[in-house]
Amino acid sequence: MSLWGWTLEAYARPGVPEACLELQDEYGQNTSYLLWAVWAEGADAATLQAAAAAGRGWDETVLKPIRAVRRTLKARFGKVDDGAREGLREDVKAAELRAERVLMEAFEALGEHRRGGRPALEALKAASRAWGPPAPDEALARLARALG
Repeated sequence: MSLWGWTLEAYARPGVPEACLELQDEYGQNTSYLLWAVWAEGADAATLQAAAAAGRGWDETVLKPIRAVRRTLKARFGKVDDGAREGLREDVKAAELRAERVLMEAFEALGEHRRGGRPALEALKAASRAWGPPAPDEALARLARALG
């Protein structure tokens, strides 16, 4: 199964969206990167580092700005019609989702479908360390449990 297809199924599981948002918003992790690491069953250290470097650049220049615009559009905005504002917010949300998919396609190509055979929590810990300051083990464990 492709990474994107697996991610859509995984994100539909109870607790996964909440665990991902916590890791993203509270600990600065990139959820696309973390989910890729689980899908790849713990890629080797060099692949994790290469993916983290690519992901950090995309995160800073593309995903974070799009996400900031989407979140800003959630609230009323002066005399702008609420329906028009919400319609634009939905367009920006679709662009954010597309940007995440583009990043995941890049991650998938880096891994060349190699599987490391690591359990989810181990893969998450290794990926979190490679991304930057690692998230707390318990936050990563919540995502691992939700993923099943």
